[in-house]
Amino acid sequence: MRATPEIWIPGSKSHSIRALLIAAFSKGESRIRNLLLSSDTISTMEALKKLNVRITYDKNNNEHVVDAKDLGKGLESAVLDLGNSGTGTYLLMGLAASLGIPITITGDESLSSRPIGPLADAYRKLGAHVTDNNGYLPITIQGPLKGGSVSIECRTSQYLSSLFLAGVLSKGNFKITCPILFEKPYVAMTLKWLDEQKIGYEISEDYQKSFIKGGQRFKALDTTISGDYSSASFFFGLAAISGKKINILGLDKNDSQGDKRVLNVLEQMGCIITWIENGVSVQGPEKLKGGSFDINDIPDALPILSAIATQAQEEVTLFDVAQARIKETDRIACMAKNLRLLGADITEMEDGLKIRPSALHRSKVNGYDDHRIIMAMAILSYAVEGGIEIDDVRKADVTFPTFFELYGKIKKELENA
Repeated sequence: MRATPEIWIPGSKSHSIRALLIAAFSKGESRIRNLLLSSDTISTMEALKKLNVRITYDKNNNEHVVDAKDLGKGLESAVLDLGNSGTGTYLLMGLAASLGIPITITGDESLSSRPIGPLADAYRKLGAHVTDNNGYLPITIQGPLKGGSVSIECRTSQYLSSLFLAGVLSKGNFKITCPILFEKPYVAMTLKWLDEQKIGYEISEDYQKSFIKGGQRFKALDTTISGDYSSASFFFGLAAISGKKINILGLDKNDSQGDKRVLNVLEQMGCIITWIENGVSVQGPEKLKGGSFDINDIPDALPILSAIATQAQEEVTLFDVAQARIKETDRIACMAKNLRLLGADITEMEDGLKIRPSALHRSKVNGYDDHRIIMAMAILSYAVEGGIEIDDVRKADVTFPTFFELYGKIKKELENA
C-alpha cells in the first residue's frame, strides 16, 4: 500500500508580518521561529532595517533575531519601499507615526494602485500629518498620534488592523467606528496578537465599535509562526480536483487564520476532511458538488476556489467578495478571463463569479503578476489535458517561494499513487 502524499507548508505570511512589526516596535530583542521568507516578508524586513532594526538569522537555533533597541535612533526621516506587500504597508503605516519623524512609504506598480485614502484620512483625524498621492502611494506620515474618534469603512481588514496596532503606541485613546468590515478573521488574527501582548482594548461583537487604550507598549517576542492556510489552500485544491488524498502538514487546527474556512467550503463540495497530527488530510471526491458560497471573509481564496469550481459537476457561485477587485489585481475579472481561455462557462458578477460545468482544454493564460492567480492556474493544470501555459510565474515568490518545487514533487507522487 502506497503512502499518502504529504507536504509541509511554510510559515504564515500574515502572522510573520505581524510578528516582525510587533517585534520591531517593542524596542527589545525578539526571537521568531519558522518565519516565512518570501518577497512580502523580505520587503517588510528591509523596511524595518531602514528604521535601524537589526534582523539576523541564528542558524544554530533556526530562528530570526529582531534587535529593535535602536529603532528610529538618529533618523530625521526615512523612505521605505514595501514592494508588493499590502499587509506590510498598511500595518506599518500607523506604527511608523509613533517615531515622530516623516516616514515615506512607497511600493511597486501593483501596490501603488491599491487605495490607501480612507486610512490616510483616519490617521489625519487622529493627529498625524499625512500627505498622499490622491489616495494612493507614495504616502508620507509623521506623528505623534494624539488619539480621538474616527469612523472608517474597512473594505480591507488591513485598515482596522493598522489602527489597532497604531493605537497601542498613540499618546491618547482611539475610538473607532467601523460600519463596513470585510475579511473579519484577519482582524481576529491581529487581536490574538494583542491578547498575547496583554494590550488593553475593547471591541463589540460585530467589530463595529472599538476602543484602544493609548500609551501602551509592545513586549519582545519569543514565538513560532504556524503554517500558512492561504498557501495550504492550493494543495487542499489539488486534493479536491485530483480525487486523491493529500496530507497537508505544518498547520495548527486552532489557528485564527481566515483561509482555514476553505476546508469548510471543500467539505460542502464533497471532500473528506480529517485532522491529523501536525495538520489535515484532504480526500478529494469522485465527483465534486456545486453550491453557493459567501467568501467575504476569505477573498484570497477566490482564485483557487474558482479554479476548483471548474471541476464540479454542478454550478458553483462565489459571492460577496467585491474586495477581490482591489487586491494585487482585479482577481474577479482576471480569473474570469483566464478560465474562459480554458473553455469554462463562467459569468462575472460585481461581487463574484458563477461557474458552470464545462470541458476545459489546454491554453496559455496570464499570471497578471499575481501570486495567487499563478498558483491557482498551476494547480488547475493538473486537471487539464496537456496542461496550462502560464506567461510568467515569478510572482509566486511573494508568499510561497518553494511552491513550484513542492508542487512538482507532490504531482509526481499523485501520478504514482
